[in-house]
Order: sequence, then C-alpha cells, then structure tokens
Amino acid sequence: MLRPPYTPLVDSLPSTVPFVGPETQERRRGRPFKARIGANENGFGPSPTAVAAMAAAAGEAWKYGDPENHDLKQAIAAVHGVGPENVVVGEGIDGLLGLAVRLLVEPGRAVVTSLGAYPTFNFHVAGFGGRLVTVPYVADRESPDALIDAVRRERPAMVYFANPDNPMGSWWPAETVERFAAAIPEGTLLVLDEAYVEFAPEGTAPRLDCADPRVLRFRTFSKAYGLAGIRIGYAIGEAELVRSFDKIRNHFGVNRIGQAGALAALADTDHLTWIRGKVGAARERIARIAADNGLQALPSATNFVTVDLGRDGDYARRVLAALVERDVFVRMPGVAPQDRCIRIGCGLDAELDYLAEVLPEALAAAG
Repeated sequence: MLRPPYTPLVDSLPSTVPFVGPETQERRRGRPFKARIGANENGFGPSPTAVAAMAAAAGEAWKYGDPENHDLKQAIAAVHGVGPENVVVGEGIDGLLGLAVRLLVEPGRAVVTSLGAYPTFNFHVAGFGGRLVTVPYVADRESPDALIDAVRRERPAMVYFANPDNPMGSWWPAETVERFAAAIPEGTLLVLDEAYVEFAPEGTAPRLDCADPRVLRFRTFSKAYGLAGIRIGYAIGEAELVRSFDKIRNHFGVNRIGQAGALAALADTDHLTWIRGKVGAARERIARIAADNGLQALPSATNFVTVDLGRDGDYARRVLAALVERDVFVRMPGVAPQDRCIRIGCGLDAELDYLAEVLPEALAAAG
C-alpha cells in the first residue's frame, strides 16, 4: 500500500535528530547513568516556589493554558524593562527558533551561522528549505567579524549568534555584541541566542533597542531556572516582529503548569543567585578535575565546561565512549578542531566525585 507522498523538501531530508537523549542511550545500554552531565541541564533543580506553583496548577490541568501567556509576558517584560508587546513566549528556545525560521526563510534563502554551533537551529533551517552558510570558529569562539563578512556577502534572511556559546562555553562582552548588531544590514535578522546569559559575567548582555527590527533575542527557563522539562522560552524584539509570531505559533503550546512554574521561578531571585553560586563552584571543580588529569578546561560563561583533551576528534570520541561505558553521560563538539574537546555539565557533588574517579580510567582506555 502506498503511503501519501511527502513534499519534495521533506523527502530530501535525512531522518535524523540533532541530539540523542540520555534516556535513549540508557535504554540501549540497559542501565542508567551514574552521572548525567551531558545535556546542559540544571541538576541543582528549580526554585521550590516554582515546584509548589506547578503542583498547585496541576489540579487545574483540565483547563487549557492561557493562549496569550498574559501573566508570564507581563512579568518577563517587567524584568527586562520592555513592553509586553515586545515579548513572545513559546515551547523553549527550540520551538521559537523554528517559528522564526518559518517566518523568514524561504526555500533556497541563505542563513548564516558558525560551523559547529547549535545544531537544532540548523535542523530548523534545513526543515524549511533554507541554505545554510557557515563560518569557522576563531580561537574557540564564534567570530562576529567572520559572521558579518558572510552576512554582507550573502544578504541572508537571518544570522545566528549565541552569546554565551554552546558547545564551547565562550562569550563576548556586551560592547562587541552591540557593534555586531549595529552592523547587521536591513533585511537580515540577528538571532541572538542568550540561553546561558544568566551564568555569564556582568557586562555580557548587550543593551539593544527593542524598536530595532533587525534583532531578536532569545532566553529560556531551561538553564538557570532549572525548568528544562516544562519547555518554556521567550524572545524579545520589535513589536511588529513579535506580533507576527501570532500568525503561526501554537497558541496553546505552553501549558498551564509550565506557565505557573515559569512565573514563580522568575520571581524567586534568591534561588537564581544560589544557582549561580552552585554553578560557579562546579565549574571550578571541573577545571580542577581536568588539571589533575593533565587537561585544560576552557573558560566558561555557561553551566558546562568544555575540556580540551589536547589531541584530535578520534581521541575525544574514544574518551567519550569510555566515559559512557563507565556510566558518565557527556557530549562533545561535533566539528573539528573543536571536536578535540568534551563538554562536561555542572553536576552535583556526587556526580563530579564519580567523574573524578573514572576519568583517569577513561583516558587510559582511550590510549
């Protein structure tokens, strides 16, 4: 029996996903990981007030969530000093990236990003038929100069830039980002992914004008707020651009329980401060573990540390496999020369204790 035919675009795409989750790996292995420190999750957990708010909202799960995300948009706008008309809420940054690409990218239209940067963005561009144009990292950081050169050459629909960056943990100061944004030509959108900015040093987040239709900045509740499982993110931008998301978004995509949790998390600034302290301490611990094994931890403004193994991608993949065999879930950059590294999340003390125990074994096994 013939299946209904796919569109030519979908038919041309491979059946791949950007990431293989730890649960998938655990099912294949037949046992759980002892250290789940590979998905950039916040294992220190969400605010207790957010947990309580979600528990209370669960009793009203028979209701749809507010399709306008009104209360959450008002709270986000107040935190950032913008109007609620400048805020769009969606199913995590991933969901909002997909909507942004759908809004602006026609088949064949160029989109600029860094080679080896966040693969889910590339996944969306391919899914809507965009033509991905990549530039290399420079000194393990995304290069604003290389990106803007490609933008001037290609006149793309959008250019993706993460600050701080995943997978390297690197970052640029606000002044650099502001100069980069100012150089974006009309007709191109700067997709500024700030998923990790709450972990970054003071002076990393730029001052950008919400009236500028060339910039859309993305934030999430998945990282510093410890709510990856509820899938809520938001974008801040020019009001007309933000209003355009209403044409295509899933208006009931953000559920009632998640809205309640995000709203409470945003208000608990003490917990956010505590999380920053725990992450900072864990970054220092990972750096010490790396140094104890003759490895170099790269500077990080995120909730993970990228560790330079000092050799090549084949060696790094052997180390990664040896860690997985020893029940440690980590990941690594996918593109050379950054693939000489592994990426280790800021886990709990017990997880980092176990990493310290088995990392020497993994390095020896990798040869």
